[in-house]
Amino acid sequence: MDKLVIFSGNSNPSLAANICANLNKPLGKCMVSRFSDGEIRVKIDDNVRGKDVFVIQPTSSPANDNLMELLVMIDAIKRASAKRITAVLPYFGYARQDRKDQPRVPITAKLVANLLDRAGANRVLTVDLHAGQVQGFFDIPVDHLYAVKIFVDHYKNKGIKDFVIVSPDVGGIKMARAYAKRFGVGLAIVDKRRISDVTAEVMHIMGDVADKNVIIVDDMVATAGSLVEAAAALKKNGAREIYAAITHPVLCGPALERLEKSKDLKELTVTDTIPLNGKKSSKVVQLSVAPLLAEAITRIHDEETISALFE
Repeated sequence: MDKLVIFSGNSNPSLAANICANLNKPLGKCMVSRFSDGEIRVKIDDNVRGKDVFVIQPTSSPANDNLMELLVMIDAIKRASAKRITAVLPYFGYARQDRKDQPRVPITAKLVANLLDRAGANRVLTVDLHAGQVQGFFDIPVDHLYAVKIFVDHYKNKGIKDFVIVSPDVGGIKMARAYAKRFGVGLAIVDKRRISDVTAEVMHIMGDVADKNVIIVDDMVATAGSLVEAAAALKKNGAREIYAAITHPVLCGPALERLEKSKDLKELTVTDTIPLNGKKSSKVVQLSVAPLLAEAITRIHDEETISALFE
């Protein structure tokens, strides 16, 4: 473990500190600040020559600043002769633009993958990508972790009985099926039609939710519009208590206001892949992915398999 060094940018320092606490390792010393004109300034204060370096930096809002910080840090570490650099992105920004669904639009997830590779990253560690095919955009190894066990343990401890797992759209069926398999319960799907990037119209519910408790599962919650509408539709179809387990709390725009006004959603459980930064709501419960990431970092450093983390 003497060859293991962990650095953090300004995106989520609390998560980085928690990971280091789980590893019983100090956080590496570096300066990540700004020049007077706003350009990012980085200086690595620890010796990283021949070391195995992990840089923890989710590219959440402000996505452009956090992504650029990560790229500059990787470049600085590479030029300091690190043996291997792993970019740890608990939340991988720009992952929603993963295909050309309209004429003349970019595939930004592929662009970001190229940038990380060219900056000098040797591998990537991330949690619950928006689309699994993003792994294929990289020409370097990608370790893709899942937060399912964290949520399963949480809801088993709550002792919720007679419930069903619900996918908020057709695209999330694979994730919802994984949760349903872990819990050994049924699966339902909210059939919706997206009107724009911020609004969606719920069509109908596929599956039986009548007189059952419900846990909606998804990878991210942004404006919470789809989540609140899905909860309302489930309630109209006879669901009892409605919970949501969503990995990445983007929570932008009117999200918190919508959550507080919703009479149908009882609790939203998220992780700390993205810091809440004062975004408080009586309905939001935050769990930590630090133990999961710490275990993955240890296994990667020791050249051990991480497949055990998926079981």
